Amino acid sequence: WWCHILLGISLILLDGIWSSFFPDDDEDGLDEAEVNGNWTPQEKALHEARLKAKAKRRLRRSSSRNSASESSESKDLAGADPHSPKGKVVTNDRKSRMGKGRGLPKKGGAGGKGVWGAAGMVYEDEEPDVKDPNYDESAQGDTVYETVMPEVEEREMEKMVNPIVQEYFEHGDTKEVQMLLKELNLGPHKYEVSSLAVSLSLEGKASHRELTSLLLSDLSGKMLSQGDMSRAFDKMLKDLPDLILDTPEAPQMLGQFIARAIADHVLPMDFLDYHKGKVDCEHARVALDRAAVLLSMKREMVRLDNVWGVGGGLRPVKHLVKEMNLLLKEYLISGDVAEAEHCLRDLEVPHFHHELVYEAVVMVLESNGDTAGHMMMKLLQSLWKTGLITVDQMNRGFERVYNELPEICLDVPHAHSIMENFVDLCYQESVITKQLRDTCPSRGRKRFVSEGDGGMIKN
Repeated sequence: WWCHILLGISLILLDGIWSSFFPDDDEDGLDEAEVNGNWTPQEKALHEARLKAKAKRRLRRSSSRNSASESSESKDLAGADPHSPKGKVVTNDRKSRMGKGRGLPKKGGAGGKGVWGAAGMVYEDEEPDVKDPNYDESAQGDTVYETVMPEVEEREMEKMVNPIVQEYFEHGDTKEVQMLLKELNLGPHKYEVSSLAVSLSLEGKASHRELTSLLLSDLSGKMLSQGDMSRAFDKMLKDLPDLILDTPEAPQMLGQFIARAIADHVLPMDFLDYHKGKVDCEHARVALDRAAVLLSMKREMVRLDNVWGVGGGLRPVKHLVKEMNLLLKEYLISGDVAEAEHCLRDLEVPHFHHELVYEAVVMVLESNGDTAGHMMMKLLQSLWKTGLITVDQMNRGFERVYNELPEICLDVPHAHSIMENFVDLCYQESVITKQLRDTCPSRGRKRFVSEGDGGMIKN
């Protein structure tokens, strides 16, 4: 029995080898009767197994042969360029070359390097997944980018605010100051802007204090509240002992600042009432009393615009001319050169000093006698030496008189001769230059003499 089994296996193997070399031979050549009549049941089972194996091999060969032919046909159809005469294969074709599938482009035409997707594809925003290991709850939401300025420390306030205030004293533009202060993150120390501005103005001129009052009025309600202003003035009242060391008149000036601030509604109306009887410092009491006196002088609460006087550049021209006329008249009466210089400095109009020279020369032309001429020459000489009147201002004042001399002669017939004498006197005392003296106009006085002179013309 075992011998029959081994014989059957060997026959199957030999049949497989034979069929591989000769696939077209007839594999069913055995007679059905021969198989059924002479073989045992075991042999018959082995024979049936062999037939099934042959049928499977035959099926595999036929299927592989058909697929190979189909793939070759698809390659010829897909790889051939219709515009190429030789039918070259297109190397950049995206269709599959494996002979499988339906011959469509890979990934629907959305694949390949540098390709974002198929044409017309719209990607929607993906919601972050909470279960994603990279999910960050704090990073969710709209991202807002802002420029963060570090908060200015208290010890750096003076270094950053003082240059802004000093520049403001030059240009007088409060809007520029507001723009520069908004760029700084002052934080809770913003009230110190008022105290620093007032402290700087105490050491400056009256025009600086007027500009500071205007600045406080413009900052109030926009950048600083009444509470911030009150806090700043409280600090200045406490710092008065230190401010007096540099400015002895600091209490009176601070009182004027307080009165002006209350009148401009920068400080609350009850500021004085709140501090009344609660201040121990003598200098602070002087400041508060000064403010109370100024406020009591007004029947109605109006702006105390003249508490600092009007700054030079802010005064109207007519007012300046009136002030200089009054200054010269007082000088002709008193003869005090130092007082005249002090009054001219207080006007703070160095660009308008040529008006003083003009008015002085006109007074000399309209005066009687030589006293006024010598006094005005002495005043101009002193102002020239101290530098209050520059060369340009001196020349400009005399040239104005030269141009208006014909009109002055209508009121003063001898104006030309008086002008020549005064110009020679000023030149001798080194008040004017030789060039300015030579440009002085002179009117030739020609007349015919009486009979008997032979008709000669005398100058």
